[in-house]
Amino acid sequence: MTSAEALRGRKVAILATDGVEEVELVEPRKAVEDAGAQVRLISLSPGRIQAMKSDVNEAGTYEVDAVVGDVSVDDFDALILPGGTTNPDHLRQDESAVGFVRDFVNSGKPVGVICHGPWTLVEADVVRGRTLTSYPSVRTDIRNAGGNVVDEEVVVDNGLVSSRNPDDLPAFCSKIVEEFAEGRHNR
Repeated sequence: MTSAEALRGRKVAILATDGVEEVELVEPRKAVEDAGAQVRLISLSPGRIQAMKSDVNEAGTYEVDAVVGDVSVDDFDALILPGGTTNPDHLRQDESAVGFVRDFVNSGKPVGVICHGPWTLVEADVVRGRTLTSYPSVRTDIRNAGGNVVDEEVVVDNGLVSSRNPDDLPAFCSKIVEEFAEGRHNR
């Protein structure tokens, strides 16, 4: 199977809202689309979301495909949680977003998360006993939620792929394509 076919027929959700770090939205999306996946941008409300560069500079806006309260884990084969500081901070305050993430992780389907994205995982109480990495300022929250934190470019724990920051995107994108192709994991 070629890399362009690795994810053919797979449906991938990207859960993000205003404040998402643009490169962490765009590069993983391109990687899974290039591997043949159908990607839908899921957010808290319809319309467009405002991406950022380095958290403080406005970047592009992106069309939302569906509202998180209107979709189900059953609609997708994999999930991507990009970072930026305000994006996961908004998501973790939304019951529908937290529930979607909790259900996704508990389903055993693969999840890719980068930078500040694990804040939503912490809020969903799904890091307990898992090993992952993140942006340094999120690591105490992960530990306090029962997770094991390591400082590595990309970490895989039973279908949960995590990376620290945009510098890790090449390794992250490669690994999410690999894990998303493998599919469901049993915990």
